[in-house]
Amino acid sequence: MAKGTVESSLTKTAYAKVAYSNDTLKEFRACCHPDTGPRYFMEKYMMIQHPTKGAIKFIPFDYQIDLIKNYNEHRYSINMLGRQMGKTTVAAGYLLWYAMFVPDSTILVAAHKQTGASEIMQRIRYAYENTPDHIRAGVTEYNKGSITFDNGSRIVSTTTTENTGRGMSISLIYLDEFAFVRNTIAKEFWAALSPTLSTGGKCIVTSTPSSDEDTFAEIWKAANKTYDEFGNETAVGVNGFKAMFAKWDQHPDRDQKWADAERSRIGDERFRREHECEFIIYDETLINAVKLLDLDGVEPISRMGQVRWYKHISPANMYVVALDPSAGTGGDNAGIQVIELPSMIQVAEWCNNKTPIEGQMRTMMDIMQYIKERGAHQIYWSVENNSIGEAALVVIRDTGEENFPGDFLHEPKRIQGYKGRKGFHTNHKSKVEAAIALKRLIEKDKITINSKMLISELKNFVARGNSYSAKPGQTDDLVMSLLIAVRMISYISTFEDEVFSAVNNSLSTDEFFQEDEYDSPMPVL
Repeated sequence: MAKGTVESSLTKTAYAKVAYSNDTLKEFRACCHPDTGPRYFMEKYMMIQHPTKGAIKFIPFDYQIDLIKNYNEHRYSINMLGRQMGKTTVAAGYLLWYAMFVPDSTILVAAHKQTGASEIMQRIRYAYENTPDHIRAGVTEYNKGSITFDNGSRIVSTTTTENTGRGMSISLIYLDEFAFVRNTIAKEFWAALSPTLSTGGKCIVTSTPSSDEDTFAEIWKAANKTYDEFGNETAVGVNGFKAMFAKWDQHPDRDQKWADAERSRIGDERFRREHECEFIIYDETLINAVKLLDLDGVEPISRMGQVRWYKHISPANMYVVALDPSAGTGGDNAGIQVIELPSMIQVAEWCNNKTPIEGQMRTMMDIMQYIKERGAHQIYWSVENNSIGEAALVVIRDTGEENFPGDFLHEPKRIQGYKGRKGFHTNHKSKVEAAIALKRLIEKDKITINSKMLISELKNFVARGNSYSAKPGQTDDLVMSLLIAVRMISYISTFEDEVFSAVNNSLSTDEFFQEDEYDSPMPVL
């Protein structure tokens, strides 16, 4: 708040309705102070509803004092705190102070769910109703979702959507649990909000962490880059945000005994995310969320058109090339994965959503030709034959299988359910079994994933009913082509001893094939 606004605050509040004494006027002025006012107001006049003690006076802990200071001193602040650390209480108190003592302010509260927005407004209303008359500003509108003060300020709450705040002249926006807003929405919202912030608005973001690739994580990481190009430390991050961090052991009422009991109750993974603020995926991902943190992709060593290569071809090894086709009309991506055997290393990948099926098959052929030219002695390749895969089979037939380097791999008739059907057919059962096999391979370090894009998809590949798929708004096409590759590898292990030894501890071939039911060993040409 700019200096000199104390008098304007006095003019615009309901103080004329209250009999002010020198003492009450002194108290009001203390609350108005732009630097010390927020903490003074909250420590002296703010009441909260304790879950077991009822109405009590707010006495901030040390980290909460730092949080108040962070809110007030910096135009942009991002704060990562564990669960039940009082971040909502502090935010409610600061927003109430700002509305009452910074006239003509528009404050927007945006939460990831309506219940969150309502909870913050309830705390603001409770604190307001328990503030003495000589301190609080009068109100002209008083609703569950908004409060309008007679000093020209207002507080409005809403859920976070792509258009939240668009068209509003915002003085201060508070984003609650921003890490749990769907990332596609968060990105659009943040893009729409940036012009508003550039004209002078304040922004406060608080959350426990979720994925290390969402919008909250991006802001957090940039806020923690606090060195300029000359190596000098700066007060805020490269994005202008001041970052603050607080976890469970900074709460004075929690000790190791509490932590051990809580860890035992909710599990280590959730404890590390909820209380130690580690970026562990919130949703039930296929791959263990802690393991996902350890996956760290590399930059491609070369590119062939849009094909990304992560490792040089070794003539001594075998290669699996798997295609998950798409219509190529701008919707889902087609994806190709190349895995080296028996090392189980991801060698290359490709994806595109505008390449027609003929182009997808040509890209696959080019990849295999590239591998063959570098002396690889064995290449196994295949495609998913569902729906659009029919078109891929037509292209293969018209081109001639003999013109594709390597051996075209087909799965047993019993599994695909179509006599003579080529390629690999995906149904619910085969998808889930392949997903479980991939989970074992990754979690037991039997396969090396080099692609950052694939790792990103794995972080968004979550449980949906009794199967797995991408989160809404995310893609899983690289994962799906990898699942085809995993099914091929499992089948190859039934007739290639080296492959069997490489995956024996992770893949059970019985999950895919019964010894007395599969056809003669592939490949079939």
